[in-house]
Formats: sequence, structure tokens, C-alpha cells
Amino acid sequence: MTFDELKEKAHSLPLKPGVYIMQDAKNTVIYVGKAKALKNRVSQYFADLASHTEKTRAMVSQIDHFDVIVADSEFEALILENSLIKRHQPHYNILLKDDKGYPYIRLTVKEAYPRFSLANRAAEDGARYFGPYGSRGSTQAIIDALRTALRLPSCSRKFPRDIGKERPCLNYHMGQCDGYCRREMDQSRYGEAIEQAVRLLEGKFQEVGDELKAEMEQAAEELRFERAAELRDRYRAIELLGKRQKVVAGSLADTDVVGFHRGEAKSCFVVLHYVGGELAAKDWDLMDTPMEEDRSDVISALLRQTYGCRADLPRQILLPCELEDEVPLARMLSEQAGRRVELVNPQRGAKMDLIRLADKNAVEEVIRATTREERQSRRVELLGRMLGLPEPPGRIEAYDISNTGDDDIVASMTVFVNGRPLKRDYRHFKLREMEHPDDYAAMEQVLERRFRRYLDGDEKFGAMPELLLIDGGTTHARVAVKVMRELGLSVPVFGMVKDDRHRTRALVDPQGAEIGIQSEPAVFALVGQIQEETHRFAIEFNRLQRTKRVRGSVLDQIPGVGEKRRDQLLSHFKSVKRIREAGLEELEAVVPKNVAQAVHQALRRPEQERKDDRCE
Repeated sequence: MTFDELKEKAHSLPLKPGVYIMQDAKNTVIYVGKAKALKNRVSQYFADLASHTEKTRAMVSQIDHFDVIVADSEFEALILENSLIKRHQPHYNILLKDDKGYPYIRLTVKEAYPRFSLANRAAEDGARYFGPYGSRGSTQAIIDALRTALRLPSCSRKFPRDIGKERPCLNYHMGQCDGYCRREMDQSRYGEAIEQAVRLLEGKFQEVGDELKAEMEQAAEELRFERAAELRDRYRAIELLGKRQKVVAGSLADTDVVGFHRGEAKSCFVVLHYVGGELAAKDWDLMDTPMEEDRSDVISALLRQTYGCRADLPRQILLPCELEDEVPLARMLSEQAGRRVELVNPQRGAKMDLIRLADKNAVEEVIRATTREERQSRRVELLGRMLGLPEPPGRIEAYDISNTGDDDIVASMTVFVNGRPLKRDYRHFKLREMEHPDDYAAMEQVLERRFRRYLDGDEKFGAMPELLLIDGGTTHARVAVKVMRELGLSVPVFGMVKDDRHRTRALVDPQGAEIGIQSEPAVFALVGQIQEETHRFAIEFNRLQRTKRVRGSVLDQIPGVGEKRRDQLLSHFKSVKRIREAGLEELEAVVPKNVAQAVHQALRRPEQERKDDRCE
């Protein structure tokens, strides 16, 4: 179907709840969504494309046809959407990487020194499997907690092959491992620790805890206080492990707290699980690319995937924002659990503090998993895709004009490579033969000089940009295209359009089409940084030129005109030329009468006479 045919079909849909299924030319389902009113929701995809996020525009460009299924209610639409997403795994829907609810803990029982590991599924390989559990992140945390509580090795050494070959590692010296790599350690000690771990995974926490407690008390009676302290720490670790495993295994938790952070290169969804008012476990999922949809839509989709495969659900889920489909989602989870599951969006108090903690954890996970290079690379990649460039623009050059009246007209060129400023390639330009400010003519002169020097082989201008950003609108961009065409060059050009607060709100191409960037925070930040840096560089050079000119100004030669009076005059009239052309009354409005008369008389004397004065 053509775009107009898709648009016409969308407008013919009923104002009823339902599900829409977007498909490409190969009949592959690329997106599934739900709607309170199908006509209103689906029509939005084919109207005002400039306001869409980059991801939505890409999805719409792939749509060949779509189907809809009308439902009796928004709740039925939610259930149907959930089922279709699980079945088709559409490319443009928000999908968690991990299969929520199916990881296992694997124990290699046939080895002399068994080891724990995480497995996606149980296999017929002679190993013992525990689970399935609720998530990969929390299941791995269980394995780590077992190792810590029972002081089992977590290193890469193989036993018994590596026993006695090297000195014990740092974990042993920190008290986190009993050092089974030492020759004096009995293998039976390892077997006892593994046997305890198995019983803990089977849920026998009380039994293991009682044994440890009795052993601890006996060690204290025998005055072996160091051993007693060690057993006490292990007992506490097992108590916490018991609470954590119950949550991860899907047992009833009192409260789950949801947090979410949208990073520049990665985003993170966090759930903190509370049992009896205590934090028992943390579950999180990282997504390699930031979610571009509305925050509430993202969280709703992630909630359905996180809890959709669990039989046991918490009584209360605290949310960081209101959800549009909160009522049908709460009903779906309640029916799934067989009792009421409450969705709460706290605004203040202790519950809001828990939300802040969950959000903080999401931020920390993103920071830990994202490098600076990844953030910068993601920014440039998104910018290139939003502008329709075939490749991310590795080298970006930006230009701005600065002037104060008729004097000191200058321009700046800044350079960003892979999203970072390359200051050694920054350049300034003094505008030649310009009697009056003309931004368009100034931009034309600057670009002609810059790229002429490139064609002439000047090493200072030897690199070609892959994107030009001009501080200005459509006309500025057209001037740049004109220069490129006359020189036989081709570089993508866009103008940086500012809002009322002098911030770049959009980019505009030479044909006048605007590309909104405020919907994508990473691109908005990058373009804003480029615009501010280019403007700053131009202003600083303008001030430098003005200072140099003012220092040798003819005003300094006039009796009664000091630095303060000189600056007042220049600030008001902008140039010596305009001061000379001003009448006596205009001058008196700025400085005292006697000073105004001296300035008026001195500047209106013949030029040769003023030159003679300076030579004396």
C-alpha cells in the first residue's frame, strides 16, 4: 500500500478499542500496539511525521500494510496485545533481552569439585538443575551469594588440577574463599560446603541455619572466637540469602519498586523486591539502545514482560510515573495472581523515597555499563539517522557569525570528531571588505575561503567534513549549498534553528524542512553543545578584536574621556564611526555635557589635523 492508502485506511478505522498489527512488504510483523480508539491512534502514525521520534519514523517507513483486531474493551486489547507480542517478537516493540522466568542454576555434580553456573534451560547432561527462577540478573546474584556465604571459590582455577600450583588469590586473603587451591585443604571440606549449598537451594534455610548457629555457639564456648565470628557472618549471610531466593524463585513479596533510567547509549529497568519491609533482592535489565517511546509506555511494556510469566506476584507494585493503561494492567495482574495486585504511583513520603532509590539504581547500572565512547558514538549515530545520512558523520563543522555594528565582523569554525570537540582544528575568520553587517554575505565569504583553501591544498584546512551545521535557518543553509556547488563539492548542510531562549530547538535543511531534535535527548544535547561552543568561540574572538581596536581608539586622545567614558560611548553607539556621526544632543544623552562637547569637537576636526595631533 502507498503512504496515502495507509493514511486513508487509518482514517476509516472505528473509534473502538483494539489491537493494530503493522507488517512490512515481506508480511513480517514489525510492530503490535493497542488503542482505546483505533482510528485516533493509528492515524497518528501517518500524520505530522516531523514530530515523531527517529525510531517511529523508521518504523513507519517500513510499513507496507496493517491489520486491526477490534476488542470489546481496553482490557481485552491489552491481553491480546501481550499475546501477539510474545508470539511475533516484533522488531520495533520494546523487548527484554532475557527470557524472563526461565533461568536455572546448574551444579556439575559429577566433578570432584562441583561448580555452580547459570543456565538458560535444564538439559540431560548429568548435572543437577535448580529453578527455574525469575530473572538472569537475580539468579546470578543467588549464585554469587552462595559462594560468598559458604566461601566457595569464584576464580577460574580448575580443581584438583591447579591445587598447590600457585599461591592463593586475593579472595582467600580477603576472607571470601577458604582457599581450596592450598594443598592442606581437605576435599571433604569442599564437599560439605556444596552439600550445604544444595540444601539452601532446596529451601532448607532453617535446617542449615540451626546447624551453623549450634556450631557457632560451640566455638564460642571453646574460646575459638575467630571461628565463632566467621560462623556468625556466614549465618547472617544465609538469612539474607533465604529472603533473596524466595523473591527470585517467584514467591510472594510484599512490595516491588520499579525504577527506570533512559541513558544516551543504554537504558535500564530496575525492580527492587521488599519482603517484610526489608530489601531482599534487585532485578534489572539493560537495553543497548535508549528507549525512544514515552516513559509511561516503556514502563508499561516492561512490566508486562517482567510479570507476565510469573504465577506469584507482589501485593503492591510502586511505579515511577502514571500509566495510561494502569487500570487494565492491574486487572490483568490481579487475575493472573488470583488476588488483588495494586499498582501505586506515589507522589511523596516513604514510598516516593523507594522510587528514588530504584531510579538511582537504574542510573548506576547504566553508568557502570556505558563507556564515554559509547555515549558519544550513540549520539552521532542517532544524529546521522535523524538527518537521513548514509553513515554517522564522523567530522562535523559548525559556523557562526558575530559582529558589533559595522566593526569587528568575525566568524568562527568549530570541529567535532566522533561527537567530541577537536579544538586544534578550530578556526577564526576576519570578514573582509564589509561595510555593514550582512550575515548571509559573511557566511558565503567564510565558507568560500575555508573550502577554497581546502582545494588549494592548505594543510590547516585539509580535512573534509561529513556534515556542516550553520547557525541560522533555511537561507543560511542555502548559502552554504550555493558555495559548495560553485566549488564542485558536496557536503550535507543543515541550519541550527533557535528557540526564544536561544537554544537550538531544531535543524532545518536547505529546502526548509525542519527536523525536531527535542524528542531525542542525546541528539538535543549534542547539537546544543555544538551550537553553544561555536557561538562562544565567535563571541570571544569578536571581543578580542574589539579590545585591540579600542586600546588604540581615537577616543583615548580626547581630554576628559577615560576608560569608563570610552566604554559608555562604544556600548551605546557600537562604533567610532557612529559616535562621529552623532549630534551633540545624542552625545549628551550618554556622557556629561563637557565630555560630549569635547568628543563632538575632536571627532569633527579634519582627519589630517587629527593625524598631526597623534604624531606630535
